[in-house]
Amino acid sequence: MPPAIPATASLLLAVFWALSVFGGWGVEAFCPAAQSPGACADRIASAVRVSGGIALFAAASTTAAWFTRRQGLLGVAVLSWVAAVGALFVGGVIAQ
Repeated sequence: MPPAIPATASLLLAVFWALSVFGGWGVEAFCPAAQSPGACADRIASAVRVSGGIALFAAASTTAAWFTRRQGLLGVAVLSWVAAVGALFVGGVIAQ
């Protein structure tokens, strides 16, 4: 079983990223008072594509860490999830 703290952090960051992308949290956070909400949502979508690539790597490294039981991969997974959420945040700020 992988260490609890990095595994939990990775899981929570993955859930936060998924809710921000698929649950509409990102659009709700960055485009509530936009002059043209549709255009803002389109700009957020481009940030989601960039963040999604990073999230795919993060998901792969999280899965590999769980199945190979290599603790070093959990650190990579957590940092990758932080980068995916960070890319989504920066893209949302730019989209405003």
